[in-house]
Amino acid sequence: MTAKREPISRRERPAKPALTRRGIVDAAVRVMRSEGLEKVTMRRLAQELDTGPASLYVYVANTAELHAAVLDALLGEVELPADEPGADWRDQLVAVLTSYAHLLFEHPQLARSALVARPSGENYLNLVERLLLLLSRSGTPQAQVAWGVDNLLQYATATAAEHGTQERDPMSRDDWDALARAVYGADEAVHPMIKAHLPDLLSGTESGRLAWGFDVVINGIIHTPVPGAEG
Repeated sequence: MTAKREPISRRERPAKPALTRRGIVDAAVRVMRSEGLEKVTMRRLAQELDTGPASLYVYVANTAELHAAVLDALLGEVELPADEPGADWRDQLVAVLTSYAHLLFEHPQLARSALVARPSGENYLNLVERLLLLLSRSGTPQAQVAWGVDNLLQYATATAAEHGTQERDPMSRDDWDALARAVYGADEAVHPMIKAHLPDLLSGTESGRLAWGFDVVINGIIHTPVPGAEG
């Protein structure tokens, strides 16, 4: 007589962690770091989180909002040095902006997205708060400071989107060489201004041009009143 075999119960599937906006954004950052921003879609995140895409929309309205949340999460890596009222406000301001730009250099796809994204999380607010504080120490009128921060972020973001993409494009070196040949080979009779401004037109390092550009924008903010604003 064969002994009756005791039935083996199937193990229940472990319960999945509850969905949260923070968990979704963290998953999006992981996907972006490993696969690129173009893979950060609702469908891909649903796969990562073992759920259906529709369930994600309860926490994130659309892909644009998701990308903005990813940007805000990464903004936590921007260096915001301790506030030192006695320190040079311009040096501190440029240091924060440079840290922001270098963060986007590392993620060129995110830099392009940041040109139109509207982050609204705590890290973005911390960045804007610090920029406003430092720029206001120049004695510039409040309206110019308020408008100026947007210009500073736009310049840093656009620069990162351009150069970050070029650094990762295998054809960018060839494109640069072609531009240099065209500029130096330009007919002086047709393009006298190009010839007159060589070699400065193509000179300088990326970091040098970035710092100079920040100074240009800062000087413009300080010396350009906002239309209709009181002094």
